[in-house]
Amino acid sequence: MDLLYTVNRKTFAKSSFNQESTHDEHSLCSLSSRNIVAFTATTELNDTNSKTWGCHVYVCDLNMPWHPYKVLTNKGTITALKWDLSGEKLVIADSTGLVQLWTFKDYILNEWMLIGSHYFPGEHILAVAWFHNGKRTSLVPDKKDSTLYNEKFSHLPYAPSVKQFGGRAAQGVFIVSNTGMLGAVMITQDKQNPICSATESIGNIRQRITAVDISYAKNGQFLVAVSSGSFTLPIRCFRVSIRKTDERCIIASQALPSFFLQDGAPKDDSTNATITHLKFAVSETADSLIVAANNDGNGFIEVWELSEKTHPVHKLFQSKPCGEPFKAVVWQHQALYRCLYSITAIATTKLSIVTPTSYILVTLADSSIHCLSHDGLKEIAVSSLNTSWRQDEPLNKCSRTSSTISCIDMSWLGCIFLLVDTRGSLYVYKLSPEGSAITLGYACTLLEYCLLTGLDWLDLLLCLRSSMIEALCERFDASFNRQSLPVQQYHYMQFLCIKISLYRMLVSGQSKAADLTSLFMVNSVATAFKSLLRPSDTFHDKVPAERLPSVITDNIITDVDKVLLHIEPKEFTVEPITLQSLQQLIQWVADLALNLLVRLPERRMQMKQPSGYELVQDHKALNMLRELLVIIRIWGLLRPSCLPVFLRSADNIDVLGLLFQLLSKLVQPNAETQQQVDDQLIDDCCLLPNQIMIPQVYQANSITAVATPILFYQSFPLQLEYGSEPDLTFIPELNPVEGCMHNGQIVDAVRHLYLGKQPLLVKQCTRCGAKSQVHNTTRTAAIRAWEQRWAKGCPCGGTWRIHNMNHQ
Repeated sequence: MDLLYTVNRKTFAKSSFNQESTHDEHSLCSLSSRNIVAFTATTELNDTNSKTWGCHVYVCDLNMPWHPYKVLTNKGTITALKWDLSGEKLVIADSTGLVQLWTFKDYILNEWMLIGSHYFPGEHILAVAWFHNGKRTSLVPDKKDSTLYNEKFSHLPYAPSVKQFGGRAAQGVFIVSNTGMLGAVMITQDKQNPICSATESIGNIRQRITAVDISYAKNGQFLVAVSSGSFTLPIRCFRVSIRKTDERCIIASQALPSFFLQDGAPKDDSTNATITHLKFAVSETADSLIVAANNDGNGFIEVWELSEKTHPVHKLFQSKPCGEPFKAVVWQHQALYRCLYSITAIATTKLSIVTPTSYILVTLADSSIHCLSHDGLKEIAVSSLNTSWRQDEPLNKCSRTSSTISCIDMSWLGCIFLLVDTRGSLYVYKLSPEGSAITLGYACTLLEYCLLTGLDWLDLLLCLRSSMIEALCERFDASFNRQSLPVQQYHYMQFLCIKISLYRMLVSGQSKAADLTSLFMVNSVATAFKSLLRPSDTFHDKVPAERLPSVITDNIITDVDKVLLHIEPKEFTVEPITLQSLQQLIQWVADLALNLLVRLPERRMQMKQPSGYELVQDHKALNMLRELLVIIRIWGLLRPSCLPVFLRSADNIDVLGLLFQLLSKLVQPNAETQQQVDDQLIDDCCLLPNQIMIPQVYQANSITAVATPILFYQSFPLQLEYGSEPDLTFIPELNPVEGCMHNGQIVDAVRHLYLGKQPLLVKQCTRCGAKSQVHNTTRTAAIRAWEQRWAKGCPCGGTWRIHNMNHQ
């Protein structure tokens, strides 16, 4: 449990802010499945004189936490803050009863829009939970060593919280207030009324509630545990179901067994104990509840679990003569943990993926953090904000830790956890399994889980050691290649994204990451181009995209024009205006083929073959490039202006034909068996820079972020400030191609267009630093479909943010 970095407010010459901030208030934080954190602050983060007192909600990416973006400023005190399961929507509820649903505008991190809101007058909202979408994947403990994903992971039968027509999951939130009111706010498809709501009492009578937690059940219901704070009153549990009928919500609540705390406080002093926190051990399993309470400056935690208990029933009262005992579900006390200070916050594991044991994180009033195992409340690790700083730090930075930890949340993979104090400062900690370093098998299983579920894996990258990344890539690659062909095809693009991000964490892995990025884009372009082809009446068994690979690979034809004799050109006919809009993608394909061939002589001269992936060795990808060159050749006959443009030494050079010829020689079987390329091919590739001006394809994007190779050379914890980019800029070193044309311009990672050396506004990825145009100027459906493919996020899987290049 090591402190990775902290993010504080800027230090100012005047100390007016620090003096007035003694009136600290409770702050909240919530970490999404995409590793984006939402948190609250009592003043704006750039405030120098405490004139913006209120309640402000900010979001930031864990990879660039120094760039916070304000979602809103709320009048009332925000009491609940939570992301949905997909990490795209955020619910914000306050002490006045206002519930607001927010989401990204055009999937941009620093632009937000309100979906809808609903006001529950006079209700202090204590807890919120998004409707479950009915999707749940877990590791099968008995088959965790299996090589097949279908055996290793299982999609559990899980019902959506609210079903719409056809069983489709509805979107919305379920709330619990301090008066015992249950509420539902559901998103509808009606643009006039985007929100519908319903309310119900949690029991027969309303009751005062101070602590509450919500969990999901398999049948789609919510399980709610509530407490009035008094040690002398029971902790009550309820089963709540929400149904949708005719665009209306109906809430039903049913009481479940309740229980009293028995072992936490002394019998003669129980009236002074106050129950402060309730938390289910795992949000998707409601059979275990953690109860935290404070008692005269001390705290204690109890674990209670649901279990079946048999009760003997007299034969006169038995409904069946067989004499079977009566079974009832009751809460039973399991473990107790005592704390020397009052408990300020508590968090539990979101998903129990690899091990059935879940963690319980507890923060105390002395700024200490305790990591406990769920089984027996065994203490795994202890840390403190006051002892986490390096000894050489200035005194003014150390003094900031005097504020109290206000809220804590854990990442979805359980690799890191996040703290926020009463002044809005963030603290990010590594959390290793069972207190030890992450093993290779554990990391590989988490990556496989992310591959199947789509969860973000940044929190795992932040906890890896540089020495294990190469081995992890090989193990992950070998595991993926053991899967059946349909499984590989379905998850292939996500698999490439994960491998690219792993190699980007190594200084020596930048060229492999660049090659894999090119492979990713080749597959994407091939899919986009082939989707435009339409079958003719001659062939009914296969579409053109399926017949072309067989023509290309069965007989290695080195002349691109001879390939046209074996296919039907009608099937490759596309509207000329569509072809013109695809010109930048056509240009990129030809430039990539040219760059690969120019690199061949340099690779031949290397005494030692580089390890890892190389695009020039991937014959499947090279054949895909050959297919694209054939398609481009045909399209050039329909619309010559869509062909790629080259600066040539002689006008009679057929660049497309030459590229296809050299690639065909490269993929010939004899070259693979001899593990070397024909000398004549090498000579031809050496002549290319003299015949054609080589454009730049491999762009070395500089990025200032946490998850880069620089991370492994830092002293921890990193001390970051809101609004100030730290000295963490990393520029990948890629081997320059001999004779390559370097123009210093920024290239659009999606459209493959030059944006200039200093464009005013761009979309920047928070993971890889790639940049793209903010506004599209597209007209054809084909290029619109291409851009919509990357609207949700960067090709690497990261989140877009609007970046002003003039304000670094």
